[in-house]
Amino acid sequence: MIDLSIHEAALDRAVQRARERNIIIPTFEQQRNPALIPDAIKQRLDDVGLWDLNPVNLFRISWHNEAVAKGGGYGDVNTIEIPKEISGVDARIIVIVGKWFPTGAHKVGAAFGCLVPRLVTGQFDPSTQKAVWPSTGNYCRGGAYDSNLLGCESVAILPEGMSRERFEWLEGVAGEIIKTPGSESNVKEIFDKCWELRASGEDLVIFNQFDELGNYLWHYSVTGPAMHEVLKRELGPKDKYRGMASATGSAGTIASGDYMKEQFPTSLICASEALQCPTLLNNGFGAHRIEGIGDKHVPWVHNVKNTDMVVAIDDNAPMAIMRLFNEPAGQEYLMEQGVSPDLVALLPDLGISSISNILSTIKMAKYYEMGPNDVLMTIATDSMEMYQSRVEEYREMEGEFTSLNAAGIYQRYLLGENTANMLELTYPDRKRIHNLKYYTWVEQQGKTYEELNAQWYDPEYWTNLHGLDKKIDLLIEQFNERVGLLAEVN
Repeated sequence: MIDLSIHEAALDRAVQRARERNIIIPTFEQQRNPALIPDAIKQRLDDVGLWDLNPVNLFRISWHNEAVAKGGGYGDVNTIEIPKEISGVDARIIVIVGKWFPTGAHKVGAAFGCLVPRLVTGQFDPSTQKAVWPSTGNYCRGGAYDSNLLGCESVAILPEGMSRERFEWLEGVAGEIIKTPGSESNVKEIFDKCWELRASGEDLVIFNQFDELGNYLWHYSVTGPAMHEVLKRELGPKDKYRGMASATGSAGTIASGDYMKEQFPTSLICASEALQCPTLLNNGFGAHRIEGIGDKHVPWVHNVKNTDMVVAIDDNAPMAIMRLFNEPAGQEYLMEQGVSPDLVALLPDLGISSISNILSTIKMAKYYEMGPNDVLMTIATDSMEMYQSRVEEYREMEGEFTSLNAAGIYQRYLLGENTANMLELTYPDRKRIHNLKYYTWVEQQGKTYEELNAQWYDPEYWTNLHGLDKKIDLLIEQFNERVGLLAEVN
């Protein structure tokens, strides 16, 4: 579980570092409800860009940021609703949008949930240790960013085949960048590099998103309530929330489904992956192009027993729809199909994995024959800001994108999405998927057989995490009090 024991000597040094760097740490409660942030801190944000390396941007780790690049305040959770003209289904599909986090991706929150508990307990010493962030993309960016703002040295690990934008941005933020072989489908190579670093004798802490329960906790405590808040605003008197879909990736984001299922006990949680690497669906393996979702293992932090369905998405679909949503001819075609110009202008807010998530909800809607009063939710983890080089690459490979291309993609991959490659999970299906954790985590990564069984058999294993954010918030408040800067802004 998440250890909150205090290491006093290192905590003293962390407090001193925060005082020197003018660092005040937000609480989980403030990230859920920015109305609780002191007005003086909000005023400091007036002249700060969303991606700036300024400690005050810790207070922008929230789903409530105003959709502007600089000086924004807070408002409703940013959303995009996918109309029938795009989805081809009657069900309402609502997407919460991660573009307006610092770094342009919600993973900056997951990294916060992993680093901050160790920082405010003294389990991470920013004066001597480095924070290592293994990832296939956005998580190591979020970790490097949070480390920078919190006065910590960082090491970003990601596959060499990830998008050019990620590496270019990291060069100005991370202390060190390590490129591992392969691309999206090469997670084990990242894990191998972590073992190599552990054996090096260097003083570092590895924040592996795939086994860090702080990743689960942040999404349960922050993303889940953000989704619930949207539903309170959007549900009509006859509407019913039916469930959510999320690519498993590190299985942090899908923890928001655990929160939502507590609020709506009959709702569904759908785990999505690439058809080219159907690990959950078919114990399969392979390589795929849906950047940001990982593969070939079941993350330690995935509460598999609470998952209702697995969906596999052909990676050709999101890559093709990427062009449809971002090329001028594609946008013009969509408007000809009745999609409003205002919505078309928002479609670049959906990154590649976000498009895959939307396709997963379309498959759910068709499988369960949902109607106009059924509401599904999903998450846009990032936007096309991180993938413009991919659009350029496909333009070079496939040539000019025409209205004919747009029509084919629209009919085949959106309106033509179907119920193939789906599995409604029975109890034995869930147990099969859970059991796959053994081979990665017990045999390779040092987890125990006893904890693996506890995840399945102990009903309190996951629920004991729920509410732990309140204990961490108390430690954050005590940390800020010792630093002494918060008193100056109150």
